[in-house]
Order: sequence, then structure tokens, then C-alpha cells
Amino acid sequence: MRPLLKYLKNYKKELIFGPFFKLLEAIFELIVPMVMAKIIDNGIASRDSSYIITHSLLIVLLGVCGLAFALTCQYLAARCAYGFGTELRAALYEHISSLSYTGIDRIGTGSLVNRLTNDTNTVQSGVNMFIRLAVRAPFLIIGAAVMAVMIDLRLSLIFFVVAPLISAVIFIIMRRTIPMYKQTQRKLDRASMLTRENLEGTRVIRAFARQQEEIDEFREAVDDIAASSIAVGKISAILNPVAFMVMNLGIVAILWFGGGRINTGSLTQGELTAFTNYMTQILLALVVLANLIVIFTKAFAAASRVSEVFALSPEENGTARPDFTAENIIEFRDASFTYDGAGDGSVKNISFTLRPGQTLGIIGGTGSGKSTLASLIPCYYRPTEGAVLVSGKDVTVCDLDHLRRNIGYVPQKAVLFSGTVRENMRWRRADATDEEIVSALKTAQAWEFVSRMPDGLDTVISQGGRNLSGGQKQRISIARALVGTPKILILDDSTSALDYATDLALRRSLRTDLPETAVVMISQRTTSLRDADKIIVMDDGEAAAVGTHAELVENCPIYREIYQSQMKEREGGSDV
Repeated sequence: MRPLLKYLKNYKKELIFGPFFKLLEAIFELIVPMVMAKIIDNGIASRDSSYIITHSLLIVLLGVCGLAFALTCQYLAARCAYGFGTELRAALYEHISSLSYTGIDRIGTGSLVNRLTNDTNTVQSGVNMFIRLAVRAPFLIIGAAVMAVMIDLRLSLIFFVVAPLISAVIFIIMRRTIPMYKQTQRKLDRASMLTRENLEGTRVIRAFARQQEEIDEFREAVDDIAASSIAVGKISAILNPVAFMVMNLGIVAILWFGGGRINTGSLTQGELTAFTNYMTQILLALVVLANLIVIFTKAFAAASRVSEVFALSPEENGTARPDFTAENIIEFRDASFTYDGAGDGSVKNISFTLRPGQTLGIIGGTGSGKSTLASLIPCYYRPTEGAVLVSGKDVTVCDLDHLRRNIGYVPQKAVLFSGTVRENMRWRRADATDEEIVSALKTAQAWEFVSRMPDGLDTVISQGGRNLSGGQKQRISIARALVGTPKILILDDSTSALDYATDLALRRSLRTDLPETAVVMISQRTTSLRDADKIIVMDDGEAAAVGTHAELVENCPIYREIYQSQMKEREGGSDV
């Protein structure tokens, strides 16, 4: 919790005055039983109606003042807690945005979403309850005990028997439930992960008619949460009945022994009533304290999870700025990369150079390390061995904003955001003109269908681009990367949804419209790579062979097998 306290620095007044007003309310609450005792002993006993009325009005005044203090505290607590929660969420989101791919992979997207939403709300509630009740409950317990001792020392010994008994009940229940709350939080992570996966993969789920299996898996996850919560609830439900039983037995003891002391004149009826009220106040304060412990336990567990995210180091940013004038725009020197926790490297000892205007093709089987290799160029992942250089500068010491502004990257899965086509196209360059946008769309073979849309560039794209086909999404994603003419273009299997004719037209446009741009193209199609200046054949993270299309067909069995399996006629019989 301590690393998160800095987000309370703007709410010092609320942190001070909130508990202060709650303390005033508690003081007034402690005065009420004494006023009641005087009404019984002096007003009712002597049938003095004016005394009863004036002191009853005093009780009303105390209640009104207590209400005013409570409302003031509530306002200050809400202002502090929600302000703190807003700043915490904003800072957490900003920090998550600064993490490297490795940091995000370490915790997982589903868990990060849960920590950003559910856990921050839990911490926020903890701050709210702290201001409202953390001072009031202990003060009422101590204050009521002191008042009881002042009334009758011998009778107050009952307090010192009952209070430890209730505290023991609370301790036993808390000891059982606190670990269970932490388990429930972890189970919420799993439910969040399943929700995200199922919503993102809904088309795949329907394509394989897996709706029922996914529903059953999600139901199992939420049933697990429910079972855990019910188990905690059953144990926690014991608290109130047992605590009230002990309290009522304590009240019986007070009335029994207090009655005897009234007979001897050592205690008045009003004092006995006040004594009983203080007993009730202590018990209720202990129950509130128990609930506070539960809330604080959840808050500390949530704060720990949020702090784990803040503990992840943000992506390291250097100062070197490639000028993109070097002979080799991309150079790999025995570069290797291993994911955290992986037993074997995903990329092993890769070496090659690429000049401006050249095209590098990368091909290989699933899981051979193609995408990982491409991710090393914009430094999404840092090589664990060797070096990756862009225009002679090691990417690990580069200014990453400068580096990535000069790289157009199109991921495997086309990602579009809700908004217009124009707004999506301006992600690389916010000041891109319509002429530049149309030029990029034409190069990506996307202007043909965009121009036919009723609103053209102002056509609204729904969330995730669900109102576009797979090929349309890919072409707009490619066009977005082309705005501003990047020095390096990385196409990570981003033409898979295009037909062969459109794929050919795209490759020809790239050569014509971006003659100085180095293109790194990952593809499963040998036809897409046949015109590349060099092709790397990946196999289990290693470069099985490097060469041109003709050289690899002749000398590389892996490439030849892929090529022959894709071609239904001889190479000379196809123009693509």
C-alpha cells in the first residue's frame, strides 16, 4: 500500500478533517448515554417534565450535530477516495502503456485489465472506509470503555471479559477468511481472462460451434468464484450471531450484577442504562472493526497487486537517433531472444543486413520465430544476446519514439479502432493531409473500396473494425503504416486475407511508391516473397537458409517443400 500513498498527496486536508469530523460525531455519540442517565435519574425519578424536555432536546441537538459531522465526513471521504482512485487509475494506465512487451507478458493482459478496474476500485473503497470508520470504531471502543469505568469500576470488569471474547471470535474468523479473499481475487483474474478471450474470439468460437464448451468453462470459473465467496460468507456469517450472543450474555450479567448494586445504592437506574448502552456501543464498534479488517485486507491485497504492476520497470528509452543514411538500414549480429520462463530461445543467432529499398522475406512454420524476429527491429523485445542495429545504431540505446516513428508496423492481426477511416489513418502522423492518406490507401489497394463508401474517409469504423471484411481491415492497417513514408515497413503476415491478384498489386505498388523504404515481409506464401532481395527460412528459431527465391528452391529442402506444396502448377505457369 505504501507505494500508492503518493496519490493521496493532493488530498491532505480531506485526510485530516474527514477523520476529525468523524471523531466529533463519536464524541457526541458517547455523550448521549450520559444524558439519558440524567433524564432517568433526575427527570423521570422526580417527574420533572421540563428537565425531561430540555434534556431530550439536548439529545436531538447532539443527534443533529452528529449527523452534520457525519455528512461532512462522508463528503470529504468521497472527495478523497474518488480523487485518489482517479489519479491511481490514470497513473496505472500510463504506466501500463510504458511497459515493454516483456512486462505485459509477465502479468498478462486479462490480469492487467482486472487490476486496472477491480483492484483500483477495491483500494479506493479501502481509502473511503479508512477516513469514515478507521478512527471512529477504535475511539468508540476505547471511549465507551473509559466511560463505563468512570460509572462503575467493578461492574466494568464485565467489559474486560466480554470484549476479549468477541475479539477472539473476530480473530478466528478473520484468520480463516483473509486467505480466502485473496484466492477469490485470483479466481476473478481467470474469469476476466476467459471473458476477454471469448469476446475477442467469438467468431472462431462460432466457426467451430464451441459456444456450449466455452459457456461451460466460463460457468465453471464463475461457479468457482461463487463457491469461494459463499464459503467466505458462511464463515463470516458466524460473526454477528456469535458476537451478539456474547454481548447479550454480557448485558444479562450487567443487569444481574447491576441490579444488586442498585439495591445497595452503589449504582442508579440511569447509570445502569448508560452502562448497557456503552456495552452495545462497544459490541457494534467491534463488529464494524471486524468488517473494516475485511475491507482493509481486500484493499491491501488489491494494493499489492497494483504495486506489482508499478514495480515493473518501464520500457528503457535511449537517446540515440538513427539518421537512416547508413548503408545498412537493418543489421542483425548473432541476435537471439528468449521469452521469460521459456526453456528454449525463440530466435537464435540470426545475422543479416538489409539496405534501404530492399525487401527481406521471412518464411517458416508456425512457431518458428518469424514474428519474434520482426519484433526485435522496433525494439518491442530486446535481444537477450547479440545486437540489432538500425542505421548503425543499436536499438537498445535508441530513442524509441524516434525509432518507431520511422517504422511502419502491421501486426498479424489487423487492429482498427472505433472512429472514422481518416482518424485511423492518422495514427502514425496526426497532421497527415487527405492527399497523403489517399496516396497511402492507393498503395495499399484500399482506396478502391474506401472511395465507394458513402462517407469516404469519414466512414465510421466500428470497434475492432467489425463492419469491414478481413481483407479490408488488413489493407487499411497496411495503409495506416504507410502514411508519412516510413523508412522501414514491417508486414507481419498481414496480407494473408488478400487474394493473389491484390497481393501482387500491393507488392508492385510498394516497389513503385516507396522505392527507398526497406520492407520486411513475413508471409506463409512463397509467391508473396518471390521478388524479395533475400529470404530467411526460419526453423525452430534458427535461420535454416538465407537467399533469393530461386536459390532457396534449388538449395533449401524446407523452402522447396513449402513452395511445392503451395503451387499447383509449375513456377513458370503463374504470374504471381
